[in-house]
Amino acid sequence: MRDKLDTPRRTPILITSSITPHDTGVRLADPRKRLFHALESITHWLRVAPGSSFVLCDGSNFDFGPVVRGRFPRAEIECLFFENDPAKIITHGRGYGEGEIVKYAIQHSSFLAESTSFAKCSSKLWVENYTKCLEEWRGNCLFSGVFKNTFSITKRTEMVQVDTRFYIVDYDFYRKHLKDAHLRIGEATGFGLEDSFFEILKAIHQNRYLFSIPPTIRGVGGGTGKYYKDNWLRVQKEKIRLEIIKKTGNFYTIFNI
Repeated sequence: MRDKLDTPRRTPILITSSITPHDTGVRLADPRKRLFHALESITHWLRVAPGSSFVLCDGSNFDFGPVVRGRFPRAEIECLFFENDPAKIITHGRGYGEGEIVKYAIQHSSFLAESTSFAKCSSKLWVENYTKCLEEWRGNCLFSGVFKNTFSITKRTEMVQVDTRFYIVDYDFYRKHLKDAHLRIGEATGFGLEDSFFEILKAIHQNRYLFSIPPTIRGVGGGTGKYYKDNWLRVQKEKIRLEIIKKTGNFYTIFNI
């Protein structure tokens, strides 16, 4: 077990990528466009998280090293790459590839091996309020929750998933509980990585694992090929939604408050 505490500067950010998508259902399929948006996200990450180290891991055997060294010569970016199994991604869904990428990174990254925790974000995305999210870090893991019926006056609010686009997690906690979560998912059943993570967190009775503020995620969604519409009104609506949920007795113990 690691006994040192990461500082915000030492908490590496793992960016998971697949320049050549193995999931044939994504709208953004052109590798050139996917590379453009991945580099765009790194540019923004260097702005919102200055002084951080990054692990850029690609599951389609694309080596970011040359382009990263040319584009960001002063940045501390470790580039890893390997080939995911396309057949398994087609069978199990894109979350399977995501899980394999994170698993590969924690097995081969020197940056992650030297840290007690890491933040993870899907490529082509960045988190505008990352610093505030990181200030909440206290322990095992921090996710955003996915809820339904928040504003309904007739239906009960329910948490249905955790958001796996961005999270912060303890290195040992991930290895113990989450590194094989993708093995449980299935494209045909509709049980995705977000569902698997959520079921595991419930099964181990994890508390205080939701951000108390909504991460402001921006960039391009690989599945849609469109920029997220995180305008001022949407951000305020998410804050209000989260405040309503936090005041509900059923969810109080899982928020980091």
